Amino acid sequence: MKRIFVLVLIALLSVNAYSQKKKPVTKKTGATSGLAKVDNLVAEVKKGNFQVTINENGKEKDAMIVKAADAKFAPTNCKLTAFTANGTKLYLLTWTEMVQIKTNKKTEDITNVYSVIYEIANKKQVFSNTQTTNHITEIVSLGGTAATETQEKIRRDGFEFILNPDGSVTQKSKNQQNRWVYDVAKMEFVAKK
Repeated sequence: MKRIFVLVLIALLSVNAYSQKKKPVTKKTGATSGLAKVDNLVAEVKKGNFQVTINENGKEKDAMIVKAADAKFAPTNCKLTAFTANGTKLYLLTWTEMVQIKTNKKTEDITNVYSVIYEIANKKQVFSNTQTTNHITEIVSLGGTAATETQEKIRRDGFEFILNPDGSVTQKSKNQQNRWVYDVAKMEFVAKK
């Protein structure tokens, strides 16, 4: 009986010694990874700016600054998309920024969705759209008594941005819809008639 116990103990210890061990996670430092990439373009935060970097042969050739970025700047859902409008190759950069404003009785969760279209050949911004959604949660006093109620509101500002398959742009809101097409001569989007 002692032999069996000793053999089982040795078997358990040997299995434990030969099992796989979890490798420590190493973080790369110094290298800036892009938030979004397409063709030779990279959207990234670099030197205090949110920018679209134009690379050539793997090296940075030029950059277009989208906006100044502070330490709190943390874009999410960042995407770069190439498309063609009226025979011109354009690039759509979209990203989302979230801000929370909190007080004792009120919390605001603000979501800003940005959409910007660039013509890289001329390094020009040809269209821009911002959509803001504000989710407000507020504790309201009921008629001077100690009783309170939590109220929620959602406010929307700006237009929803839609890139159509033909390269045109549609902006939608609750009451309005705008359609834009790219004018090659003016190098900008103009209202479709």
